[in-house]
Amino acid sequence: MKALLLAAGLGTRLSPITDHIPKCLVPINGKPLLEYWLDNLTKAGIKEFFINTSYLHEQVEDFVSKSKYKDYITLVYEKELLNTGGTLLSLKEFFKTEAFMVVHADNLSFCNFQSFINSHRQRQKECEITMMLFHSDNPKSCGIVELDSFGIVQKFHEKVENPPSDLANGAVYICEPSIFEFLYSLNKKEIDFSNDVLPNYMGRINTFLNDVYHRDIGTIESYALAQIEYLGIKHPFK
Repeated sequence: MKALLLAAGLGTRLSPITDHIPKCLVPINGKPLLEYWLDNLTKAGIKEFFINTSYLHEQVEDFVSKSKYKDYITLVYEKELLNTGGTLLSLKEFFKTEAFMVVHADNLSFCNFQSFINSHRQRQKECEITMMLFHSDNPKSCGIVELDSFGIVQKFHEKVENPPSDLANGAVYICEPSIFEFLYSLNKKEIDFSNDVLPNYMGRINTFLNDVYHRDIGTIESYALAQIEYLGIKHPFK
């Protein structure tokens, strides 16, 4: 399985930290977010990564050039941000033959990623996407899902004032290459995954609950919490 690590965002909510460092490289316990993803996913058997860059891309390029995983990584520079779906569509030729993982690399996440992959392999046949879920302590800031008895997404509430639960989209997915047909049908370059893609797949999104640890490092407050919480995480899958 190949993986796309999305690392091109501006990280404006993390300013002033991200005034001088891209969000994907902010350190947690002295280690960049991207390195956690590369560590965790290679342990799950993923050996080919595409990382998109844009803002402060030179720093990401420097990080990769010094990484022990550099031979597994292809960097893709975006002069203009394409959003998740647009980036995927631009890389169709690399992902068109088998299921692949899509990761928003500004999250800090620990779980049994092999179980995540297995969940996708064992999904209901109508599902083309598997979404990682977690219990959010701030559900108003997340996409909240409603599931049926098989764990398939039936409704999706993107950052609403009164969310129905705390069961949130972790912005980590495994997708079948069949989604490219839909992405292409949108007939646009910039494609937002949450707003343009996921609503079309209600009833066809399998889910996997990350019950170990998952946090969006999207604000100064969440970044500070992650620094503290990291010290208390049990890492049974090292």
